[in-house]
Amino acid sequence: MTDAVASASGTSIANRQAASAASLANSEETFLKLLTTQLKNQDPLKPLDSNEFTAQIVQMTGVEQQLLTNDLLSKLVGMSDGGLAGSVNLIGKIVSADTDKAALKDGAANWSYDLGRNAASVRYEVVNSLGATIWSKTESPVTSGEHTLSWDGKSTSGQQQAAGDIFTLKVTATGSAGETIPTTISATGAVTGVETLNGQTVVSIGKLKIPVSSVTSVQAAS
Repeated sequence: MTDAVASASGTSIANRQAASAASLANSEETFLKLLTTQLKNQDPLKPLDSNEFTAQIVQMTGVEQQLLTNDLLSKLVGMSDGGLAGSVNLIGKIVSADTDKAALKDGAANWSYDLGRNAASVRYEVVNSLGATIWSKTESPVTSGEHTLSWDGKSTSGQQQAAGDIFTLKVTATGSAGETIPTTISATGAVTGVETLNGQTVVSIGKLKIPVSSVTSVQAAS
């Protein structure tokens, strides 16, 4: 099974930068074609103003330089998570992180979620790697604050899921008037490794990989 990465923030930024660079390359090629055509077809009696010509080139160069600067800044920000050397001491520790994913380990997958206010009902859904909901449960009412959910790895039909697989928790909290109440979800587990993935330092909890930047607390293993 392909390792899951709990957050796509770094990847999303990289994708946007790549798209911007590709767009710039296309725009620069188009710009040069238009400029060449303009020079070829200019009126000899009214040639292209050299100041305007220079300003257009400077503008295009400025955009390219800005993209290069953004790329450098993103790399510097990526280094701020401490890198591998600064994160190695997390191995063996129990961490909590902002993620809706958890690995099935020792017969359970564990999450925490926080309600900003009381809910008339809360529906839990566990989704597998294929996007299928394999288990669900509804509780009512549920008070505000932090709550935990421990799932035993069995589907609604009673089928035991494979140990180590990654599952996603969906929490839908509803108020007394039928409105949706926002929730935040986190997962807890023992760190088994640290690595660099897609330019980010990530910690491994079994097959689950979480960016260090998503870790919210660290505890010594009991």
